[in-house]
Amino acid sequence: MSELRTKILIAEDDSGIAKFLKSTLTASGYNAIMCPDGKTALEMIASHCPDCILLDLGLPDMDGQQIIASVRKWSRTPIIVISARTTEEDKAGALDLGADDYLTKPFGTIELLARIRTAMRHTRTTSDNDGIALSGKYEVGDLTIDYKKHRAYLNGNDANLTPNEFKIIALLGKHSGQVVTYQTILKELWGPSASRDNKILRVHMAAIRRKIEPNPYEPIYIFTETGVGYRIAENEV
Repeated sequence: MSELRTKILIAEDDSGIAKFLKSTLTASGYNAIMCPDGKTALEMIASHCPDCILLDLGLPDMDGQQIIASVRKWSRTPIIVISARTTEEDKAGALDLGADDYLTKPFGTIELLARIRTAMRHTRTTSDNDGIALSGKYEVGDLTIDYKKHRAYLNGNDANLTPNEFKIIALLGKHSGQVVTYQTILKELWGPSASRDNKILRVHMAAIRRKIEPNPYEPIYIFTETGVGYRIAENEV
């Protein structure tokens, strides 16, 4: 699908911001459509089938998180939240509900366009994220995650990760370039009744970084989104 045919829905009640987003996207070759409220957004998502959704959480008739939850019941369309809300709870809540990314206002157009490309590439190249990941490899720089062998390698050498350490890095690799919340990782490892205490997760991450990062204090592979979760560098494969 070419960018000329790529349709992006902008759910934003501030007409100034909406027009700015539309002009930016149009100039980049996208087909941008606008809607000012949640009800219209849900109707247009169902009728227009956009390739990506830019969503403001503070819509006049409903909270944007309701839209995320509703869309995720039937669609994997990439959703990028663009919001003035900066609390960790808002960010984690949107991501846990199924948003692909979260941009805080104000933001740069270069970053916005990069986030859109990443979100759509991730969806288009993984019809089934788990199935695709388990049949191949994640590679970036000198780091390789081999899903068939259940091993991570640095410069071709086994990083000797423990089973839980591998589960963490494997999950991040499946969602490369995207933030995975603490709670999502905890549930993946220890089930839906997992504690919300991130201490054990931080311990595991510190161990992973010692094994794969050239300098654990200045990571180049796994980045911390403070108060929200972790993001691994985008897959180069």
